[in-house]
Amino acid sequence: MLRYHDFVPQETKEWGFLSPAEYESFDAALAAANKWIKENEIKVVNVETVVLPNIHGRFEEGSADPALATPDGTFNLWHQFIRVWYETGTLADK
Repeated sequence: MLRYHDFVPQETKEWGFLSPAEYESFDAALAAANKWIKENEIKVVNVETVVLPNIHGRFEEGSADPALATPDGTFNLWHQFIRVWYETGTLADK
């Protein structure tokens, strides 16, 4: 079965009045992906960088949200993260 796991740089500081949010580095997400792959002996199919808007938004569901808001005339933040596609076994294993 083909599956994916996302490694999103986490928000380290929320938005404040006249103060933007802060996030972990992209390298932190890469380190987390490498650690997860090694610890779980994952059979990696593909690794990609994904860029989506507003994944940390209050009304969004993160990187797996199928409908991220990008309303016209508003401020949008685009975030990049790492998506690891991997195999969990074959149908014959089930």
